[in-house]
Formats: sequence, structure tokens, C-alpha cells
Amino acid sequence: MGAAILLVICRLLPIADALRGVGQGGDVYLFLTGMMLLSELARREKLFDWLAALVARLARGSAKRLFLLVYLLGTVVTVFLSNDATAVVLTPAVAAMTKAVKAKNPLPYLLICAFIANAASFVLPISNPANLVIYGPQMPDLLKWLPQYGFPSILSIVATFLVLRLTQSRALRQKIGEEPETARLSLGGKLAGLGIVATGLVLMAASAAGQNLGLPTFLAGIATAAAVLIPKREMPWAVAQNISWGVLPLVAGLFVLVTALDASGVLAALTKVLRESTEAAPAASVWGMGLALGFGANLVNNLPAGLLAGHAVQAAGVSGKITGAVLIGVDLGPNLSITGSLATILWLTALRREGLHVTGWQFLRLGAVVMPPALLLAIAGLFAF
Repeated sequence: MGAAILLVICRLLPIADALRGVGQGGDVYLFLTGMMLLSELARREKLFDWLAALVARLARGSAKRLFLLVYLLGTVVTVFLSNDATAVVLTPAVAAMTKAVKAKNPLPYLLICAFIANAASFVLPISNPANLVIYGPQMPDLLKWLPQYGFPSILSIVATFLVLRLTQSRALRQKIGEEPETARLSLGGKLAGLGIVATGLVLMAASAAGQNLGLPTFLAGIATAAAVLIPKREMPWAVAQNISWGVLPLVAGLFVLVTALDASGVLAALTKVLRESTEAAPAASVWGMGLALGFGANLVNNLPAGLLAGHAVQAAGVSGKITGAVLIGVDLGPNLSITGSLATILWLTALRREGLHVTGWQFLRLGAVVMPPALLLAIAGLFAF
């Protein structure tokens, strides 16, 4: 936002254009607000703590089985609640679970929360806010989305699991406790869970109908909050004060920066290069765009990379495979480093609250092994159908 305001102060961008840029993010703001509200309600009502404890009981004392079950839980949360929810809400729950089962090394289970948050983030349009940014008003409906991204998503999720599991094999030889106590899920937790399921159904219906996802998500979040808070006679600001509102001006500022790039002619130049390259070598362009954004998103973060690339592909009118490669690169590429996506940064923050520390170099060494196979397979999956 500071950069966006500076553009206006220095008269490099008219204030009317800056406001227009902010307004273009309306659907994304509503989507993020609704998802953050649902996530905070689930956190307050200990829904994810209950799920994590249930997973630990199902593991029956097996560290390897627990790894698989946590991975599956992280996949479900990412697909239906977005990658940011996995990082913010599931990470503390998994940390508490590792303490309950007396795991000497909790890191393998916590790493799952970081990697699956990106690896499963293009199963559905709602799985990552970057998906809304890339497609903008041209978001395909669910019946078109699933055939295009279903198989690449499976390849991404499976490849990430296999490589991550292989790298953590030594740590998973540890012994863990059997069947930790599972607290009874409260009425509020049950209502939050039902609200999340209902929201997923509403969003899939909206996506299938080709409708924007922001307003349905926001309204579903409000309805779930009312269902949880009214019986307890709690005021809404008790929930609102714990939501990460700073995400909204972050996204607004990015929209302004992209508007400035458009006004300066940078986007037009990128659009021309993209159009010419796709006409000359369509298949090579798919690979080139996917790999360039997969690695480039780690340099500038995937949200600005997605905004810039999304505007370029919309203006160029490129094929669905090119757009698919862009989305996969922006969503999956950030598994390389901690700076790649907002979800990974939020995961790192949640980790530090638990007294655990992972350095950028440690993550990069692991990400350099885990991310490339998944990225290559996911892009190749675009050519399967």
C-alpha cells in the first residue's frame, strides 16, 4: 500500500486510476474476508484441534501412518478452505497434536502444512486466492475447471507427498504415543464444521454456474458466524479482532501496482511478447510460462506474479493450456522457498509462535527437492486431456 500511495503522491499514477485498481479487487476482498471468517470461527471452536486429535487416534501409534493422515487432512482443508487456512489454522492444531502424541521431532508433520498448502491449491477455484487473481472476471465454471486441473492436481499432490515422505523417512522412524485423548467437539465446533461444508457446496454450485465466488463466500461466512455466535450470545468483534485484516490492503496495493504497470506500457509489452511466443511455439510456451512463473514467483511472491501474469494472459487471449501453466506455476512454484507465497509466510509465523524455527536456507534445500518434480508433472498433466 505504501508503494501504491507513493505512486499517487509522485503523480506517476492518477488517483482515479489508483481507485479503479483498488476496485478491481472487490471479488477477491470478499472471498478472502469470508474465508478468514470461516477459518477464525473454526479455530475458536477448536474444530481443527478436534480433527487433528482424531487423526492421531487413527494413526494408532504409527509415525508413518500419522504422516499420511495429516497429509490427507491438509489436502482436504486446502481444497475446501484455501491454502491460507491450512497455514494459519491447521499448523497450530498439528503442533498441538504432535505434543499430545509426544513426537520427539514434530517438524515432518508441520512441513506438511506448508507444502500441501501450495500443492493442492489448484484443485478448485476456491483453493487459492491467486486463482481468482489470475482469471479475474474470466473464471471458468467448475465443469470446465475440473477437467483441466483435476489430473495435474492429483499429480502435484501425489508427487509432493512421495518426495516429502522420502526426505522425512529417517525422522519418521520415531515412536509416538497411541490414541491421545480427543476432547468432545462443542456445539459451536459442529456448527462451524457444517458451515464450512455448506460453504463448499455453495461455492461449487456458484462455480458450476459461472458466478463470481467472492459474494457467496462472504455471505456464507456471515451466516456461519451468526449460527455459531448467536446461541452463545457473543458479539461479532470477538471474532473480527483476530482476523488478519492486513491481507486486504496487501492485495489492494498489488492491484494498484498492476494498474500502474498497465498505464506505463509494461503490461502491453508483456502481452505482445506472450502472444507472439504462443503463436510461434505453443507447446514450448506452455512449458516456458509454467517454469518461469514457478521459479519467478519465489523472487517477487506469487500474488504480484499472478496479478501481472493474469492480466497479460487475459489481454493476450491465449489458450487454456497457457493459462493453466501460468496458474500451476503461480500456485505450486512457491513450494521452493518461504518467500514464494503468503501461505508459506503465514505458516512460518505460526511455526515461530510454537517455539519452532525453520530458516530460509533449510526450507530452500528441502523445497529444491520437493517442488520441481511436482511442477514438471503438473504441467505435463495439462497435455493429458
